[in-house]
Amino acid sequence: MLDGQEMTQPFSSDAETTVTFELEVHVIVGGEPHVSLPAAFHYHCMDPYAVRLSIGSTSSGTVNWVFALSLLQEGLCRPVGEGDVLVSPRRASHGPVIRTVVRSRFGSAVLDMKAAAVAEFLDRTQELVPPGSEGTYVDIDHVADLLLAIGE
Repeated sequence: MLDGQEMTQPFSSDAETTVTFELEVHVIVGGEPHVSLPAAFHYHCMDPYAVRLSIGSTSSGTVNWVFALSLLQEGLCRPVGEGDVLVSPRRASHGPVIRTVVRSRFGSAVLDMKAAAVAEFLDRTQELVPPGSEGTYVDIDHVADLLLAIGE
């Protein structure tokens, strides 16, 4: 919900190769009161193990985090992750949420998202790329070319 209005189009797709899911994220930084911001999960079948979370709006700028899709999947049920991204289920006054803690050299932030929204996004990704079939979507030759280019 943004300024009291529900988002009307949670999903969009690009020729059934991507999933974009809009949601609201409650952000807490440095002990300050939470701020509600628009956000979107992005998933592409050519990178079936990763998810990108974009926080903010195009007019004010966005912050992007890329992390393993499995963190969200497991984080619905139990605390998971180490290092820069931690995900855990929590109970909030407004219902179940998924709390994600993201860290960088610039600081950290706590992100609370409705668990139902995260579950809906995950369901959509599984419709696009069924569990266990992720490897068939990865272009190994392209990945090898990218790795070789890094060494040059």
